[in-house]
Amino acid sequence: MDKLLITGGKRLAGEIAISGAKNAALPILCAGLLTAETVQLSNVPHLQDVNTMLKLLRQMGLGIEQDGDRVALNGKAVDKLEAPYEMVKTMRASILVLGPLLARFGEAKVSLPGGCAIGSRPVDQHIKGLQAMGADITIEAGYIHARAKRLKGARITTDMITVTGTENLLMAATLAEGETVLENAAREPEVTDLANLLVAMGAKIDGIGTERLVIQGVDQLHGASHAVIADRIETGTFLCAVAAAGGDITLTNTRTDILDVVLDRLREAGVVLTSGPDWIRAQMAARPKAVSFRTTEYPGFPTDMQAQFMALDCIAEGVGRISETIFENRFMHVQELNRLGAAIEIDGHTALVKGVDKLVGAPVMATDLRASASLVIAALAAQGQTLVDRIYHLDRGYDRMEVKLSGVGADIVRVK
Repeated sequence: MDKLLITGGKRLAGEIAISGAKNAALPILCAGLLTAETVQLSNVPHLQDVNTMLKLLRQMGLGIEQDGDRVALNGKAVDKLEAPYEMVKTMRASILVLGPLLARFGEAKVSLPGGCAIGSRPVDQHIKGLQAMGADITIEAGYIHARAKRLKGARITTDMITVTGTENLLMAATLAEGETVLENAAREPEVTDLANLLVAMGAKIDGIGTERLVIQGVDQLHGASHAVIADRIETGTFLCAVAAAGGDITLTNTRTDILDVVLDRLREAGVVLTSGPDWIRAQMAARPKAVSFRTTEYPGFPTDMQAQFMALDCIAEGVGRISETIFENRFMHVQELNRLGAAIEIDGHTALVKGVDKLVGAPVMATDLRASASLVIAALAAQGQTLVDRIYHLDRGYDRMEVKLSGVGADIVRVK
């Protein structure tokens, strides 16, 4: 298994190009199942999760051609309406084939997800929504079996805000008969990106970017071209890295309008930020100041940035109070950060981070995707060497992070 060996204490300087968003690319790839025509995508990130999704879609008969960050999807020969357990267990986003398959082909068999260790993330909202649209759904031997001659429009209010639930139901509704109203819909930029692609494919969707999506079903969708939005979490992660290690970096191919709350917290920590339409420059010359926050659905503070800011708080001046409201098991990086000399205490869903003068390198182990990123950030700021094990988690969601960081002066190498 690959590991990262990081020697801390190097300031970062230079430019990093941000990749396409993982959490937008995965549902967008599934949208290729909704039409027999070709969907041309660009800015698709090179990630393990994207490879897993492409492998799953290929198994179903989706035609796929890749050229760099461009992917062409063609759904005319889709013939296997199943997502097997061995694919779904490594990536929960595989559940996103359920809505498109059911809407276009009238049936789907999808394994119940395994995937991430950060909490139970149930799929019952997906199932309830599809049942409201007339699907007949049974669960047996760990598989969701769904059938429907043609889905019918319905008014659906999910019990909680669910990003993949919104995406699945949105895709299903595009080909349903009549009008579907999704209340309490997720407003994440990645949901908006998917909706924009669906509109380009001929879907009729009102309320994009709000918590109420109204979809008029159409008989069929056609091909389209679409560029995946920039990854706001990758952007935020590199900004936290320069905040912790110090330096002056410019991020390109990114967006500032979908990161407001993260940028506010970075300014609070003392980072000097300047930006244009597709770039952000971050300058950090002093010790960061501790920041407190509570994770919540977009446009609030993203749970996917919680671990990275915790790493920053570890060496900050003062005490940061971090409340996690999205996932019940998302503090697994705490004990690993404490191995580096951090002073973090957990009380239920809240972590209290007392800033220390210095962290010292040690062997640590990544437990999930964003936890891995927090350990890299802490290691960049620590004295001496840190060895981060199990970085396959990192590769799921970051496009060659060590290459991008080396390019701006970090001492970081991948070791076998």
